[in-house]
Amino acid sequence: TRLVSDWSSDVCSSDLRYLRTLSGVDSTRIGIWGGSYGGLLTALALARNSNLFASGVDLHGVHDWIADWGTDLLKRDRYEQPADLKAAIDLAWQSSPLSSVATWKSPVLLIHGDDDRNVRFHQTVDLVQRLRTKGVRYEELVIPDEIHGFLLHSSWQRADSATAAWFDKTLMRAQP
Repeated sequence: TRLVSDWSSDVCSSDLRYLRTLSGVDSTRIGIWGGSYGGLLTALALARNSNLFASGVDLHGVHDWIADWGTDLLKRDRYEQPADLKAAIDLAWQSSPLSSVATWKSPVLLIHGDDDRNVRFHQTVDLVQRLRTKGVRYEELVIPDEIHGFLLHSSWQRADSATAAWFDKTLMRAQP
């Protein structure tokens, strides 16, 4: 079993295809994980390529680039509006894992601190509701009073232990 961390242009589709051809790799048990932007990439990989990734762990990833667009958080009336605003919003949505949730099938562990000020906690809450509606297997680890870059060593230990346990449970089933 191999895990791909922070899947991006560094691990392009040709690299993944190569990984799947290796004799020591069971191509049906490839997992992916990442945090922050890596969490976004993990969610994108699972939403768009569940056929390639059997499981994933998303630590405080962005799932919807336009979630806060209509809120007072961004105070849009204070800024000049670009001429290509609609195209930018459409591209931001298409770049969001939620735009592809309809094809998400792989199980996922979602880990998020509920006091995250970089990626708002509601991103994970919304994704959970959508995955539940689709019947996608998921688990959550919510770390109370933690921010984006976990402050406590014990929080990192919990997240790392939960990640290892998740992959043991979802990828390490009945070894040949």
